[in-house]
Amino acid sequence: MWPGLARATKCPPEQLQKLGARPLHRSSLIATNSEDNLESAGSTHARANRYFNDLPASGAWKDGDPPGERRFFRWDTGRPFLLEAGGSLNELVVAYETWGELTPDTSNAVLICHALTGDSHVCSSADRPGSPDGWWEEMVGPGKFLDTERYFVVCSNVLGGCQGTTGPASVNPDKSRPWGAGFPAVTIRDMVRIQKRLTDHLGVRQWLSVIGGSMGGMQVLEWGAMFPERVRSLAPLAVGCSASPWQIAWSKIGRTAIALDPAWRGGDYYDAPPGFGPQSGLALARATAQITYRSDPLFQDRWGRRLLDPSEEFGLWDRYSVESYLDYHGEKLVNRFDANSYLLLNKAMDSHDLGRGRGGLEKGVKLISAPVLTVAISSDVLYPPRQQRELRDLLRASGGECEFVFVPSEEGHDGFLLEIDAVGGALADFLSRVAI
Repeated sequence: MWPGLARATKCPPEQLQKLGARPLHRSSLIATNSEDNLESAGSTHARANRYFNDLPASGAWKDGDPPGERRFFRWDTGRPFLLEAGGSLNELVVAYETWGELTPDTSNAVLICHALTGDSHVCSSADRPGSPDGWWEEMVGPGKFLDTERYFVVCSNVLGGCQGTTGPASVNPDKSRPWGAGFPAVTIRDMVRIQKRLTDHLGVRQWLSVIGGSMGGMQVLEWGAMFPERVRSLAPLAVGCSASPWQIAWSKIGRTAIALDPAWRGGDYYDAPPGFGPQSGLALARATAQITYRSDPLFQDRWGRRLLDPSEEFGLWDRYSVESYLDYHGEKLVNRFDANSYLLLNKAMDSHDLGRGRGGLEKGVKLISAPVLTVAISSDVLYPPRQQRELRDLLRASGGECEFVFVPSEEGHDGFLLEIDAVGGALADFLSRVAI
């Protein structure tokens, strides 16, 4: 109904709300409080269930919001930050977090690069009461595999993100309103270049290791190719040398889901009240991606063909348990992410190619001189093990050092986050050898 009604009547969204207008929800989501309670959540009547009307138009962090544990590095030198695709940014802010203490010789610094919908909050901080759990809570912290009593760990929100670093939801200083879809295109290399500026700001001469999975792994590889003198080791997890046609195809579907949501409004939705933003498109993009992040055996074991209501099976909107799982993750992302950032970063992942502009993959890989640990998850259908084997083989063929670890798991692509013992053990052993 809205925003078509808003265009037709030239009535602002706030007034439409007062008049009783409601957004048309195009998906069948049942919201739940936790993944463990998915099967008992929501109505199962034979109709399409709606998204909650209080979902924000954007889940981006904004100036004035509580900073949490973020710190901020500001790039404002009077010179523009030039981007690979031809755009530029005159002002740039990077949100980052740190754990542990940097040694005087800076030899214990570890950089973690996050994946598509991640952020700088890798883990909680024991010395900060009320610190929330992070996205790699079981991996990083005192006494854990990436031990913050031993290592100085850093993670920054990527360029184009929505959790404190300059991105589409940030205010364009030239227009005094959010950039929206007008934010310039960024690439993985752009992300790494601004991380290098942060590295200089922190006084880190050389990272002991740069670690990351998926989109984070792309950044890891570019660190090795672009700034080999600044890294002692690299750990790209569940990632390949370049984005494959299979990955690009899935990404295209997610981006299209957002663009076809009428409430996306060409990227200009930041003034929309709760319930009137592109939550349907973003949630559907996330639900689609979530399928590729897991595996068929996992879905079979966890949900099978169970119905939310066994007495209702044949109606168009009668629901299987797995549908509720997908919808839960879609709505969860809407509350903490931004649709325009999703589009921007997702497209940046498509452009990932170590050989671009370097004469091909073989020559691109040759730029990497640091020892590498790559981890493959057996059931990963998005970045299958053949891609990590290709990376290993190319590195070894070029005279480089690469350790390949194969993790048997039904967790799918998300196994690099969830198989804590296997992945963490490999990382801890690798770092111990590198640090000698």
